[in-house]
Amino acid sequence: MSEAPVSSVDPAARIAALEASLARANAALAARDLLIDTLRGQIARLRRMQFGASSEKPGREIEQLELALDELETERDAPVPEAAAPGVVAQPVPVRSLPGHLPREEVVHEPASGACACPDCGGALRALGSDAQEMLDIVPVRWRVVCNVRPKYSCRVCEKIVQAPAPVSAVARGKATFSTLAHVVVSKFDHHLPLYRQVEMMAAQGGDIDRSTLAGWTGQAAALLDPIVSRIRDEVLKADKIHADDTPVPVLDPGRGKTATGRLWVYAADDQASGSTAPRATWYRFTPDRTAAHPTSHLAGFRGFLQADAYAGYDGLYHDGVSEVACWAHFRRKVFDLHERSPTPLTTDILERIGALYVVEAEVRGQPPDVRCRARQEKSRPLVEALREVLDAALRHLSPRSDMAKACRYGTKRWPALSRFLDDGRLEIDNNIAERALRGVAVGRRNWLFAGSRAGGERAAAIYTVIQICKANGVDPQAYIADVIAKIAGDWPTSRWDELMPWNWMPPADQPVAQAA
Repeated sequence: MSEAPVSSVDPAARIAALEASLARANAALAARDLLIDTLRGQIARLRRMQFGASSEKPGREIEQLELALDELETERDAPVPEAAAPGVVAQPVPVRSLPGHLPREEVVHEPASGACACPDCGGALRALGSDAQEMLDIVPVRWRVVCNVRPKYSCRVCEKIVQAPAPVSAVARGKATFSTLAHVVVSKFDHHLPLYRQVEMMAAQGGDIDRSTLAGWTGQAAALLDPIVSRIRDEVLKADKIHADDTPVPVLDPGRGKTATGRLWVYAADDQASGSTAPRATWYRFTPDRTAAHPTSHLAGFRGFLQADAYAGYDGLYHDGVSEVACWAHFRRKVFDLHERSPTPLTTDILERIGALYVVEAEVRGQPPDVRCRARQEKSRPLVEALREVLDAALRHLSPRSDMAKACRYGTKRWPALSRFLDDGRLEIDNNIAERALRGVAVGRRNWLFAGSRAGGERAAAIYTVIQICKANGVDPQAYIADVIAKIAGDWPTSRWDELMPWNWMPPADQPVAQAA
């Protein structure tokens, strides 16, 4: 009898080699996870900076970091081709539960032998229950043609012809439904897909539509939405407090053969951080330049609190009775920029003191105005007064022309406006509400490149107004626009305009309710 072959590999050495390999793999995974967390932190920091001073240009860096993050996360979640070690059970990747509002389709997988007979002995089977696994699926976009047929009938007695009236058209003599118009404008201004890209996508999906046709549909949708935009403007101007900001938008200037720089302004009314249940409202306006006449005209008649940056164009409003509320985030950014280049004990001290103010704000966010005001008086006011002493002391020692002195003077010159939030619980510590309202514009601007004309900029402002207010109030913009422009085109009674406002609108029975962000 021959002896069993003896393995030439020492089991102890093999175990040691596997353990070393496992340690290296774990170290690599830990390093990758650390890099992912680091990239996420850098992206978050750059996003906070992105809408600040005009000298900041972090957008391209954000794009590059996000690409790197995509690749790392794709690599992390990709299946590992190597076989697992014997006796080691692979751990499943945790998956979040799928959204409950999505429609479900049940697919039953019966055994190959059927549900009646046992494949081994042929005996009868009895049900023991079932295992279910949900998976996210997508139905490819399919364009279709809706043919509206109106039969004609003739009376046998009087020869009168009876026929249903023609349905209201989204575009005169056009061939697009209201849903198609809504899809085009939301794809461009919310999903940031320029019309030429939409044309390419439609062609791949079986629809051959010219870009100029899509442009006409966009203009028609904007025109139908004009009454909604006007009422949103009225709601914003009725508020006691408005957040304002603006951002540059390139505009074609054919006469000079290049683009000019227009401005897109946002005026936001949002008191939910102070416990209000009033709906959020944002109103956008386009202008060809950034002269002071524009905000003065937009806010004519407004006499409440205006929270904005230090743009001098608002000064006329402040002289006419509007109360200025300055932004601590802008002041902090001035100091933070210097701290990033060359940290000093002074910059560190100022940033920590401002950070303490934001800790108080986090504690009272969502509380009623009286609670917020009381907490600010007790906790924030001493911090603000101490910070002013630090700034005054620093200015006595700094060179007046130094960057640090300029940053300190930025704050001291606006001290009454910076301190105004301490005495009124309705006010915010910063203007981030307006800055957040412009984030979608900043993303879209890099995709649709520029507005074709002043009229194009005004259309963009109107559509942004509707889309952003829908999103702020948990309404699906595409479902809303499709339904509302159909009702407006169908001569919706003026006495029922309030029913069409995004915060009052109810989706049709066959439309899913949007999930609030």
